[in-house]
Amino acid sequence: MIDIPDELIAQHERYDGEAGRALVASLAERGERFLERWELRLDGPSMYGRCALVLPVLRADGTRAVLKLQDVDEETVGEPLALRAWHGDGAVRLLRADAATGTMLLERLDPGRALTDLPDSREATLVVARLLARLTATPAPAGLRRLGDIAARLLERTSAALPGVPDPAVRRLLADCAAAVREVADEPGDRLLHWDLHFDNVLGADRAPWLAIDPKPLAGDPGFDLFPALWNRFEAEEVRWRFDAMTDTLGLDRHRARAWTLGRVLQNSVWQLEEHGTPLPEVLEIARRLSGPNVTA
Repeated sequence: MIDIPDELIAQHERYDGEAGRALVASLAERGERFLERWELRLDGPSMYGRCALVLPVLRADGTRAVLKLQDVDEETVGEPLALRAWHGDGAVRLLRADAATGTMLLERLDPGRALTDLPDSREATLVVARLLARLTATPAPAGLRRLGDIAARLLERTSAALPGVPDPAVRRLLADCAAAVREVADEPGDRLLHWDLHFDNVLGADRAPWLAIDPKPLAGDPGFDLFPALWNRFEAEEVRWRFDAMTDTLGLDRHRARAWTLGRVLQNSVWQLEEHGTPLPEVLEIARRLSGPNVTA
């Protein structure tokens, strides 16, 4: 029997109630089917991510792997496409995938060696930057969501959300973020982006010191991928250092990278406004730290 972690059940119930509990149960049922279909044996306790159930398994030849089970939505549907395009260069290897259900068999990394546990956040930031340099060197395959479309919808949502922001300083800051996005929206880029490469989504491996997991891929400008490493393990005084270090490592134009990073601030803040009525202070602080002098020097 597949064990379902209580924490995963609680996460889904918190967001979707009984429907969330039913979804987790369906993932376990699907796991039983794919254990049989792909000739896999369970090899340890179940793990989980924000939404996925992850089962350590052994293949018929004894190779260690993990079976990843998750709901398919606009963010997760492209994950197999991205992992195939990367061929394991900077990211976990895809071994098998079922397009109908989004079920994936992945190489097994070391869940006990996560980048988030590295004490030096600057060193961790450079690890993320080097991985992003490799990942975003790949052209995005056809069929992924595109940053240009996301930016256009974001600007529409911003127009509707801004009048409801009571604090005039916050309203001006978000309006400035929207203006920065408009400057670059006509050239959204065509690189393969991870979208969610924060420190928790980097694990150690036998074949490489660090590899990325759990992409929510799209086609776009690499500057759009910097935000998670600015927000994760947030330190206000480190924002500018992290931004400069990542743009240097990736060889990005800082003006464009700043604009797309402010786009991520705007995206998160508009969602928070729509769902909770107020943006997160640390996310707004990222925008403030990137709005000072010499950011694009």
